[in-house]
Amino acid sequence: MLSRAALLSVQRPLGVLAARTAVSSSAERPVRLEQPGKVRLGFLPDEWFQFFYNKTGVTGPYTFGVGLITYLCSKEIYVMEHEYYSGISLAIMAVIAVKKLGPPIAKWADFEIDRVEREWNEGRENELKALKESIDAEKQEQWRAEGALILMDAKKENIALQLEAAFRERVINVYNQVKHRLDYQVECRHIERRLSQKHMVNWIVNNVLSSITPQQEKDTLNKCIADLNALAARSK
Repeated sequence: MLSRAALLSVQRPLGVLAARTAVSSSAERPVRLEQPGKVRLGFLPDEWFQFFYNKTGVTGPYTFGVGLITYLCSKEIYVMEHEYYSGISLAIMAVIAVKKLGPPIAKWADFEIDRVEREWNEGRENELKALKESIDAEKQEQWRAEGALILMDAKKENIALQLEAAFRERVINVYNQVKHRLDYQVECRHIERRLSQKHMVNWIVNNVLSSITPQQEKDTLNKCIADLNALAARSK
């Protein structure tokens, strides 16, 4: 009886199917399609339901499923022994475990994953920070080495300037000493010339004075007096 009822429930007259198809087409109610990849009843793909919807309507998949289960149970193809109820009990326990223990376990697992990822990221960031500090220290040392080279060049230039200053100072000293000696020689020549001139003048004067007789001196004096009287008479 149960199998016949199942077969009767599964079998549908062609007239009823045609009428339902005509009503659905006249009403123009498009079936709402779900997003691909979804499942129904926890394990059945949504594409199967869409296929049955297009062929048999909305109630077709459910009617087929119920009829198939009824047929299998009525013909004892699927035997419901004690293991069947154990399976139902295990399925119920599994569902309860998934519903009750799933969220906390998932939360704990996510927390552990985040913690491990955070630790890895912290280690990576610390390593990157250490490497960056090493690079900065190396750049600092390079800058200091460049500063040492610049300081060495400055010291060399300073030594060169000191040598140049010492050279110029010694040149000035040589110039002054040579000038002093040349001035001394010039002064000696001037003194010798003045002494020679003075000696010559004295010699000439002495010779001239020695060559003048008293009579010539008297005549010269009278001549001078006469010239002065003549000049005085002209001035009057």
